[in-house]
Amino acid sequence: MDIKSMKNYLYWLYCQFELITCSYLMEPWEKLLFYTFNITMLVMVFYTAYIFVPVHVSTAFQFFLHLFGNQRENTVSVLK
Repeated sequence: MDIKSMKNYLYWLYCQFELITCSYLMEPWEKLLFYTFNITMLVMVFYTAYIFVPVHVSTAFQFFLHLFGNQRENTVSVLK
């Protein structure tokens, strides 16, 4: 895929996005507020997923290991 067709494709995607969100009807200052809000929400979702999903996956993994009997040894019982 050459650069010109890629540029046309990205422009086509942008036009589709504007049609779907009806943002082509907005004035420039409204578009700025709309895009700023959407980008802020998207960044917050990615940040939340980056911070909290690994913790929940780790907790679920430990729960299922405990549930199926593959328990970690207690350090106190190892030292006795």
